[in-house]
Amino acid sequence: MPEQSTRPFAGLGPETVLESIESLGLLTDGRLLPLGSYENRVWQVGLDEREPVVVKFYRPGRWSDAAIEEEHRFSAELVDGGLSVVAPLILGGTTLQRYSGFRFAVFPRRGGHAPELAHEPTLRHLGRVLGRMHAIGASGAFNHRPRLTVAERGDEPAQWLIENKWLPFHLEKPFEQLCRQLLEAIRAAYERAGNVRELRLHGDCHPGNILWREEQAHFVDLDDCLTGPAIQDLWMLVSGDRHEREQQFGWVLTEYRQFQDFDARELHLIEPLRTLRMIYYQAWLARRWDDPAFPAAFPWFGEDRHWETVIEQLKEQLGEMAEPPLRLPENLP
Repeated sequence: MPEQSTRPFAGLGPETVLESIESLGLLTDGRLLPLGSYENRVWQVGLDEREPVVVKFYRPGRWSDAAIEEEHRFSAELVDGGLSVVAPLILGGTTLQRYSGFRFAVFPRRGGHAPELAHEPTLRHLGRVLGRMHAIGASGAFNHRPRLTVAERGDEPAQWLIENKWLPFHLEKPFEQLCRQLLEAIRAAYERAGNVRELRLHGDCHPGNILWREEQAHFVDLDDCLTGPAIQDLWMLVSGDRHEREQQFGWVLTEYRQFQDFDARELHLIEPLRTLRMIYYQAWLARRWDDPAFPAAFPWFGEDRHWETVIEQLKEQLGEMAEPPLRLPENLP
């Protein structure tokens, strides 16, 4: 669907949020708490004599109805498989609601905090949960969700930034040349990895989308679910120097492999996927700049220093991709 670039949430005030919930037959108590979200708008809404709910208003023009409904069905499928995923509520026979020109979904409220990564018991638990999630993901296919590709995550956003003059003039050529080198290195890494399996994924599995409560992981926000290699949901869980990352991957994959096979060739894709995420993120910020929430939250985005830092970080990624992939422990099951 075409993007709406001019103030997509301009008509979404507190009254509209409350009215949208009450249009579903839920009685609100007037309490509203905006929650951190930039792509969409998310509010906690108090209900009369009931637990509060969380309502997510989808960014107009980003996803088709079919893509959102497929996200919802995948969430429900994971819940039916015994996973703790915060799936939208069925209200009036559907999960995708409409009010005053907006599309939204209502979710049960869940508490928790980001998991403590680099912690062996936590990473082992996440490995088990993601192994189960991917086993379910591999059992079907998306028809309306995107596929993770180098073209969509790298070529297109890099070219868009250049063509739309988002970089300072003196950095345009260095950025363009560097992106060309990066994308060549990424494609070479994909060739080394070979024809790895693709499946339905969470897609944006960073710690902020995992609620840790009572020693368990509860997954939220499948707004970016897509088709791609399993490693896309795993690489953001590990950190530190090379030895620490290898050790952490060993913990994750020892448990993961109890439920789902993992092809070690996918380790070739860790730094390429990190690089694609970095490029894509810059274009995402630029494309959302007409949304007033973005200049307020990211005031440094247009500064020369920011782009100088981005270029330095991408140069480091070029070096990282020249290194051999991480090695798994020899005794890994």
